[in-house]
Amino acid sequence: MLEASGNSFDIARTLQGMGREALVLESCHLGKLKEAHANNDKISAVRIGKAFLSGTARTVWIPDAKTQERRDWFHAHRKTVKRFTQTVNRLTSYLSDNGVRLEGSLKELEHCLALEQINAARNWSASQRMVMEAFLMEIDAARKQRGHWESLMAMEVATDPMLLSLVRLCGVRHLVAFALGAIIGDIGRFSNPKKLVKYFGLNPAFDDSGNETWTGGIGGHGRKDVRSLLIESAHSILRSNSPMAKWGKKLLARKGSVNLTVAALARKLVVAVWYLMNGKWDELKEIDRPLALKIGKIISRVGDKGLGVLGKTRKTLREQMQQSLKTGRVYHLAPIKNFEPKPKAQPKPSSHPTTLLEEYGLA
Repeated sequence: MLEASGNSFDIARTLQGMGREALVLESCHLGKLKEAHANNDKISAVRIGKAFLSGTARTVWIPDAKTQERRDWFHAHRKTVKRFTQTVNRLTSYLSDNGVRLEGSLKELEHCLALEQINAARNWSASQRMVMEAFLMEIDAARKQRGHWESLMAMEVATDPMLLSLVRLCGVRHLVAFALGAIIGDIGRFSNPKKLVKYFGLNPAFDDSGNETWTGGIGGHGRKDVRSLLIESAHSILRSNSPMAKWGKKLLARKGSVNLTVAALARKLVVAVWYLMNGKWDELKEIDRPLALKIGKIISRVGDKGLGVLGKTRKTLREQMQQSLKTGRVYHLAPIKNFEPKPKAQPKPSSHPTTLLEEYGLA
């Protein structure tokens, strides 16, 4: 047994390759337990062993090497996105402090166009120009790194039949499909859709104590990184004309809460992901227009450099992706049992009196 840390998964896979049984325990609870009072390697090992034997320590799933690599890519991309947003906000705040508002968002403006608008806004000192140039260089570097990671993830989705099949779902494109594949890994470790919903923290929180029961919203548990992407997908679903969007709009009209509706759509999306990854889905007969547009956008994210790495042109990659969507996976829908409608129940005789004689008990 070992506590989850930087290289614990690699050590566990090495020990398993040697025929040893290795378990990785979650570190949130154990980290607090082993650091209480005196702490050294020997005492920590004893405390971890006692916690495991008492049943208070949970084991975590050990991802395979491919899933671990995908997770590293995903975390690197999320850090790059965070750094890009932080730098844009810092420059926006600096310009706002000096009374400058640009026409467009710094997230969309290229370096030259942003610098041109900034220089035309007012007379800057030499030091101020150097400060803003440094901000713009950081934004350009983060944007380039972000594009690099997205190209790598798009290549992985385009060439992997499992990840590519997730694109069939409304609201899912290469980024969400890659994140689901990287974080879920082996779908077999979730025996039913409810466990996958709980894993992402999309089930409502509750507190049942004594005679009182409290239920709250989502958040505070589960995979926050993927949950945020699923919420974005739910927003895009709500803006579409898909059957799921119609269901969401009816729920929105009934409840009047956008947040509740979006969370419910994200939960339905996760349930669909569970069935699709398990192969309990219908086969794809033809590529419709929305799916063709998704394929084109994924190829655009792959870029010329990615196409060169794959050794394919846009046309050949598109044909390969379409063929993979049609024949890359085998789906097995459970047969529908013969359904015989139940006979309609006869209405029960009314117990209320219908005449004066019945009312007074004289009938």
